[in-house]
Amino acid sequence: MTTTDQDYVEYVIRTAAETAIANEDYFCQLDSVVGDGDFGYSLARGFERLLEQWDEIDRSNPAAFIQKTAMILTSRIGGSSGPIWGTAFMRASAVARKHPEFTAQTVVEMIRSAIEGIQARGGAELGDKTLLDALAPMADAIEERAQSGASGREIAEHAAAVCSEAADATKELMARRGRASYTSERSIGSVDAGAKGVSVIVDEIAKNWPNP
Repeated sequence: MTTTDQDYVEYVIRTAAETAIANEDYFCQLDSVVGDGDFGYSLARGFERLLEQWDEIDRSNPAAFIQKTAMILTSRIGGSSGPIWGTAFMRASAVARKHPEFTAQTVVEMIRSAIEGIQARGGAELGDKTLLDALAPMADAIEERAQSGASGREIAEHAAAVCSEAADATKELMARRGRASYTSERSIGSVDAGAKGVSVIVDEIAKNWPNP
């Protein structure tokens, strides 16, 4: 049985949802160090609603599926995270709509468009100690391995390793966006909850990648 682009998209989004829900307490603990402590709760409620509506979502093409995901997350994830995550998925769906078939480069373009959307929405830049500090190196890692002819699984595993390292490196940064920025230098020494959340999700996606 051939794994289609739609299958891959559904696998990635469902894994993201299940991982976010399973790590609700962990993500809240990370966020409680210098933030509101509700990041895990907000993310889990959004993805729970997504799974509740899973069977009803339009599967006519990957772009439509990602767009509906964006709409649900935007409406259900509370605080500043809702618009951020919703914008990321919405930008990714716009790129997907332009490509009848997915390649690794398509995925890179989707992630980079999501990054631009997050920057436009929240004003964050690389180095501000946000999820962008995990997403940008991950996009570079996928592009680099794809150009070397690596398999899908190899690309996923490399992306997860780079993303994890980048998320952990936010520990050395001072927060310049979000509630954590109120703590100024006190934010140094703890990883960013958003960046770590992305890395935990990507790691789970890589562990069970559908094909070699």
